[in-house]
Formats: sequence, structure tokens, C-alpha cells
Amino acid sequence: MKDPKSGKSKINILHVFKTIVWPRRGIIGIGLVLIIISRLAGLILPGASKYLMDDVIVGKDLEMLKMLILAVVAAIVVQSITSFLLTRILSVEAQRLISILRAQVQQKILQLPIRFFDEHKSGELVSRIMTDVEGVRNIVGTGLVQLIGGLLTSVISLFLLIQISPMMTVYVLVPVAIFAAISMKAFGYIRPIFRERGKINAEVTGRLVETLNGVRVIKGFHAEPQEVKTFQDGVDRLFNNVKKSLTSTSLITSSATFLLGLASAGIMGIGGYMMIENELTVGDFLAFTLYLGFMIAPIVQMSNIGSQLTEAFAGLDRTEEIMNMDPEEDPAVRTHHLSKINGEVIFDNVSFSYEGDNEVIHGISLKAPVGSVTALVGTSGSGKTTVAGLAASFLNPDSGKIYVDGVDLSTVSLSSYRSQLGVVLQDDFLFEGTIRENILFPRPEASDEELNKAVDAAYVNEFCDRFELGLDTVIGERGVKLSGGQRQRIAIARAILADPRILILDEATSNLDTQSEAYIQESLAKLMQGRTTFVIAHRLSTIRQASQILVIEGGKISESGTHDSLIAKEGRYHELYTYQARI
Repeated sequence: MKDPKSGKSKINILHVFKTIVWPRRGIIGIGLVLIIISRLAGLILPGASKYLMDDVIVGKDLEMLKMLILAVVAAIVVQSITSFLLTRILSVEAQRLISILRAQVQQKILQLPIRFFDEHKSGELVSRIMTDVEGVRNIVGTGLVQLIGGLLTSVISLFLLIQISPMMTVYVLVPVAIFAAISMKAFGYIRPIFRERGKINAEVTGRLVETLNGVRVIKGFHAEPQEVKTFQDGVDRLFNNVKKSLTSTSLITSSATFLLGLASAGIMGIGGYMMIENELTVGDFLAFTLYLGFMIAPIVQMSNIGSQLTEAFAGLDRTEEIMNMDPEEDPAVRTHHLSKINGEVIFDNVSFSYEGDNEVIHGISLKAPVGSVTALVGTSGSGKTTVAGLAASFLNPDSGKIYVDGVDLSTVSLSSYRSQLGVVLQDDFLFEGTIRENILFPRPEASDEELNKAVDAAYVNEFCDRFELGLDTVIGERGVKLSGGQRQRIAIARAILADPRILILDEATSNLDTQSEAYIQESLAKLMQGRTTFVIAHRLSTIRQASQILVIEGGKISESGTHDSLIAKEGRYHELYTYQARI
């Protein structure tokens, strides 16, 4: 294997054989048996042609003619049946493997850190999951067995050709060897092109998904022309990539036509001379010509299959890059399983940077006691969201430690921690489906009574009762059919149903009107009781009752205390609060 960044091959034949072919050796073995039977049956026709010309026609033997016809018809029936079975068995298995690999890649991607998703477009990842693995159909499907079957047919035909005329066979092998050398060189050139094509296709798909998701912004700023141009530039890059690969495949095809055409012309001359000199019968010449076709056709077919296999290997290269990435959770490191969290969270001199040495959090230390409400305030970009992300284990400190109930969070099983974590973001994500499905998302098995309690607590029924289908109303992609306040209340109901021990609220009432905000503040107060809560606050009037308020400036805690004590200090918090009060 090689570095994926180099653009060179990383997956080799041995790796593919061990991981893909060998585990399916049974079904591929059946395919090989079928292809061998099919190819052997195909050799009946040229053999029968020799006897037809030299024995049946010359001797006017009708009985032999009947036998030859029966043999050819039987061979055709065998080829038809084996061809059907071959396609049916291997094509289905290939599609099954594609489904398995897609599921494995999707599972692997979901196990990667949040930072990975920040660096990759969702459309690009969709392409990696859905498109890159499709090439394996040419390995497990009919492609591989046809390659082996074609090789077998060529070898058998070669021996039969030698028996008929060694001299003509040697003449044929020269252009065939040249063609094989050209094909191998071309395949080595094409593979990096296919890998690059996968990358370009992912980028273009990613941009397209962004465009469709942001169509309201695009139309609002009349930016359709520039989006069309951006997409056109992407598809042009894809076209140029395809053009490069087509040049190589065209070289293979044209060289096959030229070299094998020369071979046919030479055979015509040599064979004609030998028949004139009575060194070769008409039947032998006809059989040689047909056997030559059986030897050459698989070679040409193998060049096409070789191109498909090269594309498959390129896709597997990109898939392997994903599968070899370090997951977010390392079971060897995260060995602590928290069965029941009380909720004490401690930051001990925590620092964090998104890129290199550019720290956004500098040596923060804080303690959030069990059941407390810790409000994080500060200007945009000060580091509030990063602190919350660290508390949620979405991010890992570069230095320092975070403790939950006295246990180092970096050693805690993420599944055991996040199963007791609730998050409500400012622009929370809702899934395509119904209101009911979105609220039940963290606990699909919840009872109707529990669901209704969450609905009532978040005042979702205040608006969903007006819908004809109530909780079964379909809300569209990302909840597009609802207002911002309605989406936010569904997100809060979802968090209430999850019943977390640690709660993170990113200005959870920011999208609500005054009346709805009053309702939600009351329900949030009930939700936060007995739970350790981190609140990222933009409207400071909503956090007056917080246990402690931390003012984050430049990635550091510049002030901390209760609302009253910070107002009395007349420092940065007092400045922010009085400024908002005047607006």
C-alpha cells in the first residue's frame, strides 16, 4: 500500500483477494465452474466446423452432419444456461457486497470525530459512501470470473492453434504480446485518473448539495448565475478527467484493432499459401480462424474488464482511506463506562486549537457542580461554543483535563457519556419526517405518556394541535415547513424526552417570540432541575438565575460569578448587560 495523498495505488491485488474475494470463495468458485463450462462449450463450434468442411461435405456424411448439429445446439443451450446462472448468482452477490460496504463506510464515517465533518462537505461524504464502492461489482460480479474464463479460453485456444499450425500461431503471438504490453502500461496510467475522478465527483456532489440546501439564500441574493457557473466549472473538471481516461482506453482499443488486424491479414496470407501448397486443409484453416477469434476476443474483452477493475481498485483506494482513519472512540483508551452520571464537570487548565498552534481556548479552569447552571457569555468568537463542545466531548483538549464525576473524560466510553447528554443548539437540526418522529429521535421506544409529557413541557401542542395531522404532520427537510420558533420547541421537546444528566443549551430560546419564550423559559427551568447545565447565552436577561456566569474573552475566563456579583463589579459583564439593556 502507498500514501493516498500521493495519488498512487494503495490497494493491491493481494489485499483485495484476502478481504473481498477469499471470503466469497464459494460463490465465486461456482461462478468459475460455470464460466469454464460455458467457455468449453463455446469451443465446440470451431471444432465442428473443421469436421464439417473436411469430412461431412467432402464425404457427404449426413449422419455426421446430424451429430455435429446436435453437438452445436447442445453447446449453445449449455452456454445460455450457464450465462444466465452466472449473471444471476454473481451480479446479486456483487450488489449485496456493495450494500454491505456502503453500510460499513457510513458506520465508519459516523464514528469519526466532529472535526472530520467540519473539514468535509456532506455531499462529498455522500459520494464517498454511495459511489466509491460501486466498482466492487466488477470484482465479485461477472468481471473477475470473465477475466479468468477469458484467460482459460485463450490458453486452450492457443494449444489448439499450435496443433493446427505452429508457424501461424507464432506469427499471431507477436502482435498479441505487444498489445498486452500496451494495455498494462495504459492501466497503470489510468488508475490515478480514476482516483482523481472520485475526488472531483465528490467535490461536485458536495457543492450541488450545498446549492440545493441553500436555495433560499441563492434566490434571495439572485445568485443563480454564479452557482450555475460554479457547478459548470466542476462538471468541466470532471469532463476533462474523463477525457484523459478515454484517451488511454481509446489507445488500447485502437492498438487492438491495428495489431490484431495485422495478425488477421498475416494469417490470411500464410494460410492461403499453405492451402495452395496442400500443407493445410480448408477445415484446418477455418478451425484456426475460429480458434484465433476465441483466443483474441477474450484478450480484447480482458482489456475492457481490466479498465473496469482498475476503476474498482481506484474506488477501493478511496474507501480504504476512510476505513483506515482513527475513530472518535478508541476502546483501548476509553475504558471507563459511566452507568449513571451525577453531573459534576471540571475543566483543569484546558487549552484547544482547531488548527496547529492557533489556540482558541487558553488554559481554562472551571467547576460545574452537580445540578448547577453555568452560563457562558461573551462576544462572538470568544470561545463559548468551543467550551460547550469540549464539555459535550465533541472536541478533545490539546492540553489539560476535563473530569466528569472525577473521571478523566478522555478515558470515558463516549456511548456511555453521550447517552446521558442532551444538546439543544441555536439552529438545531430536524430530520425529514413527522413531528412525532423528531421528538422520539433520542428514545424511539418511549411511551405515549412520556412523549406527551415532553410535548406539553415544550409547548409543542400549542402549534401542532392546529395541524390536521397533529404530531404526525410531515415537517419537510430540516423542518422547512415550520417557523424557527416551532422548530426550536420540537428540539427542546426532544431534549426533555432524552432525560439527560448533563444539558447543553446554545441560546435555546433565541428563535422564539416573546410569548413562546416565556413558555419555554418555564419548561427549561423544570428541565434543568437536578441536571448540570451549560448555557451559551447571547441575551443576558435569560441567565440571571444561573448558578455561575463565566465571561469568556479571547479564549479565557475574564470574569466569573453570579449575576448580582458581576453587576456589582461593574466589569465586562456589567458592560455587556447594560449595553443590551439599552437596545
